[in-house]
Amino acid sequence: MTALDGQGPTPGTAVATRRSGAHWVTFFGIAAIVWVLDQLSKAWLVGQLSPGESMNVVGDLVRLVFSQNSGALFGLFRDNAVIFGIVSLAVIGVIVAYQGRAGRSLYLSVALGLLLGGALGNVTDRLRLGYVVDFVDIGIGGFRWYTFNVADAAISAAIVLLIGAAFIPALGRLVERQSDG
Repeated sequence: MTALDGQGPTPGTAVATRRSGAHWVTFFGIAAIVWVLDQLSKAWLVGQLSPGESMNVVGDLVRLVFSQNSGALFGLFRDNAVIFGIVSLAVIGVIVAYQGRAGRSLYLSVALGLLLGGALGNVTDRLRLGYVVDFVDIGIGGFRWYTFNVADAAISAAIVLLIGAAFIPALGRLVERQSDG
C-alpha cells in the first residue's frame, strides 16, 4: 500500500525517503568537492606555469606540465572543445537522472558524485576557456602517461567503482542493506 492508493505510506517508506535524500546530499557534496578542488588546482597551476612549461615534483617521475587539451580523453579529436562541452552537458543530465534511479545505494551515489564532479570540472574549462587544463604528468624518461587533472582522476575512480558494481552487483546492494539499518 502506498499514499497513491489512498491507504497511506507503507511502513519504512519515510525512513527510506530520508536515507535516499541523504544519498543526494552525498552525491552533490562529492561532486561539489571534486569540482572545487579541480578548479582551485587548475587556477593555482595557471598562476605558476605558462602553457607548455613544466615543474618537477618528484624528480622526473611526477611533474606538473601546463597542457591545454582542446579535445577529448587523452587529447583525441583536438579543437572540438565546444562540441564536447555541449555533449558533456547532456552527459551531466544523464548522470543526475541515473542518480535518481540509483539513489538508495550509497556506493553508487559516491561513484556518480565523483563522475559528476569530474564532468563539471572539465566542462567548466571547455565552456570558459575553450580547452581543458591538464597538468599531472607521470612517467619515467620518455615513457609517460597521458597528462591529466583532478577531474580526470575523479572520473577514472568513478569508472573503476562502476565497473566494480557491474561485475560484483552485491557492492551496491551491500551498502544499501547496511543503510537500511
